[in-house]
Amino acid sequence: MPNRTYLSVIIPVYNEERRLPKTLTEIDKYLRKQNYDSEIVVVNDGSKDKTAEVVKNLQSRIKNLRLIDNKENNGKGFVVRQGMLEAKGEYRLFTDADNATSIDQVEKMWPELEKGFEVVIGSRDIKGAVIAVPQSFIRRRLGDIFNLIVQVVSGLWGIWDTQCGFKGFTQKAVDDILPKCKINRWAFDVEILVIAKTLGYKVKEIPVKWINDPESKVKLKGMIKMLFEVFQIRWNVITKKYG
Repeated sequence: MPNRTYLSVIIPVYNEERRLPKTLTEIDKYLRKQNYDSEIVVVNDGSKDKTAEVVKNLQSRIKNLRLIDNKENNGKGFVVRQGMLEAKGEYRLFTDADNATSIDQVEKMWPELEKGFEVVIGSRDIKGAVIAVPQSFIRRRLGDIFNLIVQVVSGLWGIWDTQCGFKGFTQKAVDDILPKCKINRWAFDVEILVIAKTLGYKVKEIPVKWINDPESKVKLKGMIKMLFEVFQIRWNVITKKYG
């Protein structure tokens, strides 16, 4: 596939100077072995540390590494949307800086994309998923209850893991869905899937291997904020703000 970017890997980051070098190195190592052209797009969400500097220093060593450097913090949803829309790949995957789901899991997406699915998302809660380092019992139970509420309120019944940070799209799906998004922070994953469903896209879940990062930045306060945004998404659907 000469002279054409087949896969774009988008990584939203905020204060990730410590974890990012390892993640970028591992993604680059994997992509160099593939028979298609690719790019890595890091979108900095106004980090206060040296995240942007770290990425710039790695550009000479990591193939097709791009940086979108926002000076202000706009929210993860904003920078994911920005990176996905500015990417060049025929297929676009966003993943987290903690590398909880390794890049090789994208191989599970290709068969589904070839079948015609244009939105394929990683899941930690379906048969075949492997959680190498589990969360605490209380956190898992809270997560299950929260996911159930999200399904009921958003209308995404049957999708048990809307929050796994490993989601793949065709270019067409990105161009159709992402410009309609309005949520910049916590519930942006849910909004993307709701809009996809509204537009008639079928969402395919694939089981992934996931390693819990004890330094995860998602806390109970964030879950509460996300819940309020899920209700906002529901209202947007009722008032037909997504077209």
